[in-house]
Amino acid sequence: MENATAQKTKWVIDPMHSEIQFKVKHLVISTVTGNFYKFDAEVYTTGEDFSDAQVSFSADVNSISTNNEQRDAHLKSDDFFNAETYPKMTFKSTEVKKVGEGAYKLIGDLTIRDITKPVALDVEYGGSAKDGYGNTKAGFEATGTINRKEFGLRWNGVTEAGSVVVSDQVKIIASIQFAKQQ
Repeated sequence: MENATAQKTKWVIDPMHSEIQFKVKHLVISTVTGNFYKFDAEVYTTGEDFSDAQVSFSADVNSISTNNEQRDAHLKSDDFFNAETYPKMTFKSTEVKKVGEGAYKLIGDLTIRDITKPVALDVEYGGSAKDGYGNTKAGFEATGTINRKEFGLRWNGVTEAGSVVVSDQVKIIASIQFAKQQ
């Protein structure tokens, strides 16, 4: 008799081979790139193609870096993330849709500053391979855009000429490698 419940496989993020970035327009003419350097993620699957994946992710807001200490301090302040009160940003998947060969739509709840909103990310599966130690790794790139003001990151300035200092739209780019757990 076949087991009715399939065995779940756990995948954990390999932080040495992963990066979480965001890009936002500054003065509408250039782009500022930032990173979160401390993060954690897990994926549970029962299939080989990740179409049934359950994803959870968190980032330490205090690990934010835009290569400018003054700007980073401002981003951690109550004008933006309020890292002291809300030290984590989290994502939990609610649905994964396979939209093509190696292409997925990852839908889930993103929480920033205790505000939770549904978001959809485009995910490209880069494939899987064994590393030099025999561990199975799987690579993904997830991209999407959120409106920062929907998550309480409302600060904005206007230049003397009337230009907006920081765009409302923030592009998210996550290049992630997961390691299959035994």
